[in-house]
Amino acid sequence: MSQKPAIELRGITKTFGKVVANRNVNLVANRGEILSILGENGSGKTTLMNMISGIYFPDEGNIFVDGEEVHITSPKDAYKYKIGMIHQHFKLVDVFTAAENIVLGIKDGKYDLKKSTEKIREICDKYGFDLDPEKKVYTMSVSEKQTVEIVKVLYRGADILILDEPTAVLTPQEIQKLFAVLRRMREAGKAIIIITHKLAEVMELSDRVSVLRKGEYIGSVNTAETTESELTEMMVGKKISLNIERSEPKNPTDRLVVEGLECQNRAGVKVLSDVTFTARGGEILGIAGIAGSGQRELLEAIAGLQKVHSGQIIYTNPKTGETENLRDKTPRQIRELGVRLSFVPEDRLGMGLVANMDITDNMMLRSYRKGKSMFLHRKAPKDLAERIIEELAVVTPGTSTPVRQLSGGNIQKVLVGREIASSPKLLMVAYPVRGLDINSSYTIYNLLNEQKEKGVAVIFVGEDLDALIELCDRIMVIGSGRITGIVDGRTATKEELGILMTKTTNESAGDTNE
Repeated sequence: MSQKPAIELRGITKTFGKVVANRNVNLVANRGEILSILGENGSGKTTLMNMISGIYFPDEGNIFVDGEEVHITSPKDAYKYKIGMIHQHFKLVDVFTAAENIVLGIKDGKYDLKKSTEKIREICDKYGFDLDPEKKVYTMSVSEKQTVEIVKVLYRGADILILDEPTAVLTPQEIQKLFAVLRRMREAGKAIIIITHKLAEVMELSDRVSVLRKGEYIGSVNTAETTESELTEMMVGKKISLNIERSEPKNPTDRLVVEGLECQNRAGVKVLSDVTFTARGGEILGIAGIAGSGQRELLEAIAGLQKVHSGQIIYTNPKTGETENLRDKTPRQIRELGVRLSFVPEDRLGMGLVANMDITDNMMLRSYRKGKSMFLHRKAPKDLAERIIEELAVVTPGTSTPVRQLSGGNIQKVLVGREIASSPKLLMVAYPVRGLDINSSYTIYNLLNEQKEKGVAVIFVGEDLDALIELCDRIMVIGSGRITGIVDGRTATKEELGILMTKTTNESAGDTNE
């Protein structure tokens, strides 16, 4: 393996107002290696990579490419120095083909799509990508879209690649294909930097790991010479347990029974078809599936946010034993029935919180109707905001800070904390640890377990199959809007779930725990 530095950072500092995102960071990524960047939320990982890729400019410090100092002031500059970043949220035009997206924005003369397509095929053949350059993006799977993004930076000549959470929405089989491609790129002498929170993947793929903590560089270690526990201690500054204590369900009782649920989008296309399952109090029901398979629509249908075209959603009051059909009821009617459907949506700022409001006011979104006068009382919401900040270690100057000024991980903590504090009887959470560091993720897992032990029925939509298997009592898999199987979380394997996630037939693997 070559140890020639491809990119080197010396004394990099970046501030945003009074907040220091990076302080005197020194980092080296070598050619012919895969370097993982680890750190807690707010540790400065993304800010650092954004300076390498030209989105931000450092306040202090120097950047060197192949030993020469460079000044990167825009993504265009980054490409000039053969640096390309693949973001977690893809930047593609859906109605264009893969080839059209790849050449979009290149100003070197007139487009020759035929020649460009030939070059794209050569890149795919060289590294083992499975991509049809003439396929429209809107017909692609998540994995294919990611491939387009990677090929796009390679087409522009990048040999220093930065990938932000590249496996977040991939199946186990797709992850292995991606790893195979990244290893071929490493063998070709490219420098690959990966930002991820999945320690098992770090240990499997990377050659070295560099750790940031509170904006400062802690150190780098060879992956073969470390462990997950040691890496976690470097990130957090203390030893923490990496085990989810899953308790056995105590007297689980049916809380929600969904039968033959069907939903359509505005275009009349079915997004859910014949969905039938049971969620039980004192149990965590996991939901796995490729992104866009109907997970969001299912939770929205239960919460009254998605129109149901057929089927039943029967809720049982745990105190009285009375049942209510939630179908066609408004979200407010559902809550007035005493049904606490606490919903942590996938789009935390688009649906869960108001970006320009401060943390206290976002707490009030769940309680303002309780007021008995025209004046709003802020004491209880402020107390709740302070408790969430303390218990979940939210990094913020205070409760009056607008939510939009928080990092993505800290926004997630505020949202999850508010929903759990509402004392639900049925708690639905979608991707509650997306973007959270390992320490914060396990805090959320423990909170969900606490809700389960209180008798709450928890529905957990996740993308980390390891966490789903370790946390959930049962795991339901959705593929193309249909349930393809419900399995026991204690005996399930990632390979089994991966097969069910890509299943396209109408057959169901059945519920082993009904």
